[in-house]
Amino acid sequence: MSDSPSATDKPCPQCRRVLPLTEFHRNRRRADGLGFYCKACAAARSEASRRKRGIAPQRRSSTPVGDGLKWCPDCEQIKPLDDFPTTSTKASGRHSYCKPCHNARGKETAQRLYGGTREYHLRRRYGIGQKEFDELLAEQGGVCAICGASEPQHVDHDHRNGWVRGILCFNCNGGLGQFRDDQSRLAGAITYLRGTTWQRVLIHPGVYQMCSPTRGRPPSPSS
Repeated sequence: MSDSPSATDKPCPQCRRVLPLTEFHRNRRRADGLGFYCKACAAARSEASRRKRGIAPQRRSSTPVGDGLKWCPDCEQIKPLDDFPTTSTKASGRHSYCKPCHNARGKETAQRLYGGTREYHLRRRYGIGQKEFDELLAEQGGVCAICGASEPQHVDHDHRNGWVRGILCFNCNGGLGQFRDDQSRLAGAITYLRGTTWQRVLIHPGVYQMCSPTRGRPPSPSS
């Protein structure tokens, strides 16, 4: 009997066994779509790496976890899969921690590394911190760069290159987004506001017609 792998088998370079493809994790970055090591060896290597870096061993559920369920190591509860955030980086398609625990970990990381979630958000999305935000707002006189509303809190940036343009209030920032930063759309909106105030005009005793100043007064009907 030959020990060479078949189309349904794969050798593991760690344990040197030829195993079914189901014994390998999926990995879309590899040519064959499978992990380099079998599941058992991959878990052993991961655990050894965690110990070397001083990370506590991964905990496992003490009770069996059924289909459609997942165990959260932080709250130690078994929950439906929908209670776990989705991710494309794991074969299961779900993060290790349930949504409340996942969010709590994110806040803790933001607080530890950046001093708070706002600083983390500003740095991650716009490349500036609260200090740069305050300086830019001071240059604007402490008001929205468009309407002059006080205490604006929203960073406006050019979606084409990511450059920060100014600090805006909620309404102005949302308005630019709805108009897709398109100057022709904004100009069209200004033209529309200036010239399309519809009015009800009497064109005959008891007969009215809606008209706009841009179109002029409707002609009177012939007698």
